[in-house]
Amino acid sequence: MGARRKAGHDESATSAELLGKPALPERIIEIAYAFWHSKALFAAVELDVFTKLADGALHLDTLTGRTGVHPRGARDFFDCLVALGLLDRNADGCYSNAGESGRYLVRGSADYLGDLLIHLDKRHYQNWSLLARALVTGEPQSALGTDSYAGFYADPSKQELFLNGMSAGSLLAARALARKFPWNRYRTFLDIGTAEGCLPVEIARVHPHLVGGGFDLPAVEPAFTGYVRGHELSDRLQFHAGDFFSDPLPSADVLVMGRILHNWDHSIRTMLLEKACRAISPGGALIVYDPLIDDERRAPPHGLLSSLNMLLETAAGREYTASECKSWMTSAGFRDIGVEQLGDMHTAVIGFKPDAAASS
Repeated sequence: MGARRKAGHDESATSAELLGKPALPERIIEIAYAFWHSKALFAAVELDVFTKLADGALHLDTLTGRTGVHPRGARDFFDCLVALGLLDRNADGCYSNAGESGRYLVRGSADYLGDLLIHLDKRHYQNWSLLARALVTGEPQSALGTDSYAGFYADPSKQELFLNGMSAGSLLAARALARKFPWNRYRTFLDIGTAEGCLPVEIARVHPHLVGGGFDLPAVEPAFTGYVRGHELSDRLQFHAGDFFSDPLPSADVLVMGRILHNWDHSIRTMLLEKACRAISPGGALIVYDPLIDDERRAPPHGLLSSLNMLLETAAGREYTASECKSWMTSAGFRDIGVEQLGDMHTAVIGFKPDAAASS
């Protein structure tokens, strides 16, 4: 019995144990307390700390007054942000934005990601408190998972929070696609499930020869129109209202499905990919991107954690691997399918529809 336990222990031994060093709990403790880090960041965004520092360094008392933080917690809070690498503090005790904070966390910046953090705080944080229940029941725990998108969008405050979060969450992936995909070969493109239209805006800004737009439920049109108008692209980007369950997809040279397939089960994914293949021009392309799970299902963990988020958010959604997506796209009629890392937490799977000559 002892020998069997010893063998089992050896098989699962950590590298530290194999070197004769005791296994330490630092990694466990770091994971356990990670939400403290997140909530400090979320509070700083909610209180607009980084925007208040956009014009230069401020002394503790001035920053405290401008952000509305109570003096009791102010020094510890701002110094915590320094310790997290989000703020700097000079010898005179003045605080300023550090590194990426000045670029990505100042409201009004072209690179602002604060709406994503607000979305994570106000929606995801609450949902994830119910993860154990979702794992036991297999049922979604969010309002989005128990209602239709049309019903969810009927609440203006929920719609605004969700759409703003979708734009911020799509920004880096959209910019990567604008750089990495050969858009010079095509004239038209459409983003399916476009929300406010962040992706078409980012692509159209870089490639002035392209025209296109986005497809989504009718309730989203005012948000799309306002966002596109704000970027002065209304002459090239149009909204197409519809429901991809019941309506055909608009035709274009390139269709994009970003963070769409992971919401649904296999039968719906198959249906959407087949619809896309019918809508795309011969020789055109489909770009699918989601926070994919690596084929070995080991690392990095974000794709697997995102799949748990889909358990919380949807009735049947989950993340998937690039190999799975390639198989589905092949069955739908796409060829020459490749994978492109988008540099944030998303991976694109890109397939091409055979042109008329190749298919004849």
